[in-house]
Amino acid sequence: MSSSPRVDALVIGAGPAALAIASALGERGLRVEALAAQEPDAAWTNTYGIWGEEVDRLGIGHLLGHRWSNTVSYFGSGQPGHNQATAHGRDYGLFNANALQQHWLDQTSRCGLGWQRGVAAAIEHGPDFSSVVTAAGQEHRARLVLDASGHEPIFVQRPGAGKFSAGVASQAAYGIVAGFSAPPVEPGQFVLMDYRCDHLTAAERSEPPSFLYAMDLGGGQFFVEETSLALAPALPFGLLKQRLQRRLAQRGVAVQELQHEEFCLFPMNPPLPDRHQRVLGFGGAAAMVHPASGFMVGSLLRRAPGLAAAIAKGLDSGASTSSAASAAAWEALWPLELRRKHALYRFGLEKLMRFPEAQLRQFFASFFELPGDQWYGFLANTLPLPQLLEAMLGLFARAPQGVRWGLMQPRGRELTLLARLLSG
Repeated sequence: MSSSPRVDALVIGAGPAALAIASALGERGLRVEALAAQEPDAAWTNTYGIWGEEVDRLGIGHLLGHRWSNTVSYFGSGQPGHNQATAHGRDYGLFNANALQQHWLDQTSRCGLGWQRGVAAAIEHGPDFSSVVTAAGQEHRARLVLDASGHEPIFVQRPGAGKFSAGVASQAAYGIVAGFSAPPVEPGQFVLMDYRCDHLTAAERSEPPSFLYAMDLGGGQFFVEETSLALAPALPFGLLKQRLQRRLAQRGVAVQELQHEEFCLFPMNPPLPDRHQRVLGFGGAAAMVHPASGFMVGSLLRRAPGLAAAIAKGLDSGASTSSAASAAAWEALWPLELRRKHALYRFGLEKLMRFPEAQLRQFFASFFELPGDQWYGFLANTLPLPQLLEAMLGLFARAPQGVRWGLMQPRGRELTLLARLLSG
């Protein structure tokens, strides 16, 4: 068995979460190594969206491939008289995935990060460092190991078994980039959620709902994606594809030139990891997907620098053990307020998963009647806990009676999640 030199941090993975934290650690002057099964510049196949306000605050607007000011949703049924758009009045952007990836790779290169190819297979912990052994028998030693390998982490332990364990709801989506016989959305428009259901039969409207997420990419190209908010088990891709085809056909739109297909599936409400373990998670491995919106990249960008600072501080003291450093890092990643917010978001999603199509449309129509800073902060996860509670109470007050009754009915794990909110 060969052994590489010991480093401060070993990051497992090569996706957005791994690159975000690896570059932030390198910027802190730590000796960092990354281990992944694929090359770090392997193309990312998913699309990553973010609100314009958020990307502007981060100063990386130049990494967007597209940006829209005409941002809307549709919460009517689609029947005559029920097609009015809800204007959001906020820019939305889609990252140029290659540019975002290269942005982080350039940072890691400047910091001298070493990339290693291999599949992490086993780990052993000593008092001062951890040793990761790959399937090929290579050993990599570091004072702290960070698992950023995705929603099915290699080493991070979470309550329950597996990505799709009981009670874990997943967002599923089927999308295409294509040229069409007619624009599927208005030119220059971004559609966050289109819940119009006039393409479905009355019986189908009693089934779990889905919505259209769509945007004009320019040059006659559009991205359209049929999306399920969250469900356990998830809606199958075949059903989502069929609904998308029927939605387009109802509007007299035909696919003429298919450029790309996207199959997206990720857990929305997994429990938080055990914060007492030695391996630190980041990204999907640490349940950082927003349980209400599915967003994560903005959170990676915001939180990576602060977490890297906490790790650097924890490793700075020669007297600090690796276990003490990881404990401090877990607390920095998931402090009490964020844990309580996560429980509150999971509580809300538990309610929405049981809403029928008409009730869900009413809920979102009421949600986007909140003051803009409230609904934006809710979706971006930037509201402090007191303001988040204020927004949720305001939504309850303005929602129709049917929605309020649905929010009050305890039909699942709501009481357990409320207890977690109070206990942290």
